[in-house]
Amino acid sequence: MKSSDLTRPFYFLWTTQTAANAADVLYIMALTVLVLDRTDSLVSAALMPLMRSGAQMLSSLIAPLLINRFKLSNLLLMSQVGQFLLFIGLAVYLQFNGEASSLVLVFLLVFVMSFLDGWTTPARNALVPRLVLREQGLLKANRLLSVSDQIVQFAGWGLSGIIVAFMGASPTLLLTAVIYGLAAVFTLGVKEPVRSEVVEKELDAFSNPISEIGTSKWHTLTEGWKMIWETPRLRVLTFMDIIDMLGASIWVGAFTLAFVQVALGQGEEWWGFINAAYFAGTIGGGLLVLALARIIGNRYVLVMMIGMAGYGVLTALYALNTLPFVALILVMLMGPFAELSVINRRTLIQHSVDKQLLPKVLSAQASLMHLVFCISLLGMAGLAEYIGIVNLYLFAAGLTILALLVGLLSYRAFRDQADHTHISG
Repeated sequence: MKSSDLTRPFYFLWTTQTAANAADVLYIMALTVLVLDRTDSLVSAALMPLMRSGAQMLSSLIAPLLINRFKLSNLLLMSQVGQFLLFIGLAVYLQFNGEASSLVLVFLLVFVMSFLDGWTTPARNALVPRLVLREQGLLKANRLLSVSDQIVQFAGWGLSGIIVAFMGASPTLLLTAVIYGLAAVFTLGVKEPVRSEVVEKELDAFSNPISEIGTSKWHTLTEGWKMIWETPRLRVLTFMDIIDMLGASIWVGAFTLAFVQVALGQGEEWWGFINAAYFAGTIGGGLLVLALARIIGNRYVLVMMIGMAGYGVLTALYALNTLPFVALILVMLMGPFAELSVINRRTLIQHSVDKQLLPKVLSAQASLMHLVFCISLLGMAGLAEYIGIVNLYLFAAGLTILALLVGLLSYRAFRDQADHTHISG
């Protein structure tokens, strides 16, 4: 695997996404502190992640219309510039109005920014195959993006807490606006490769053989969903994602804190230790996956299955354990298996559809995953009241194993497409 597998525009994409993710973490922390100080209500603070997921889900639903009209790189630029301008408005408004500022207006601006952010991830993941030169470059690109995402999460939450405590919520938002501005500037370097007229016509013929249908907005909105349903591999991968995502909310702060207090008998400081260990494990896992790239090769399905099996078993052991230090070790060990599963699943999806249709497929999947996560967040909270926090983690482990079984029982879908990928250009 050579560094030349990754192009200069990919590194701009990598940089802009890292900056944007850092800004997201910083502003969520600042606004959460601000809302808690103003309302002293956890319910009000909890509205923010739900509102963000809801806005991103709606955005993903209409993203195909935008993808049909704009180049992915331009779409990414519009998203970053829009968020930057809105954030400047939000930061200035809070700076000048202080305690008199309207939380309704704040939540409205957060909703609009989250809506703009909704097509960022599908556009990013669809751009990646276009900005690498070879198959191994695609795998490396996904791993680099995954590692940087986890590093931002790991370092971001800790550093953002210090920054907010030192500067205050409103000045922190001004700093966040600067970071968003840098993300928008770096996006200017994300250029899609120029294709010849002949290639474009061939791709158009492949992705939409009946050109008249392409004029239908309904067709544009549903094309990604139909592709998922009609492609066995995509259908299986999406179903596995749904099952796995139903249990994903157990790592949200409220659940991990409850587990630390009830199962481990520890205070809030161990909540921080568990969170840090989880993100450290995923970072280490991503780096390990990078190191094992040659061994993994193109065995995406096998490695994904191993990752899911390891993650499910370790989650079950974590649920049954009562020793704090053992819990830290188990959480760190989950990282490599989680990364094996997520990175290879993403690569399989990118290999399962033509590059021209990939953005629409990813938009459909993104909207579906946002909806499933919201359902999981609310459902798991209610379920915890009935079965207890320990059994909740066991239930989540069972969901991962169930997703693994779905993959194993549907292995033919992967085998039938093993020698055929819809990657053009």
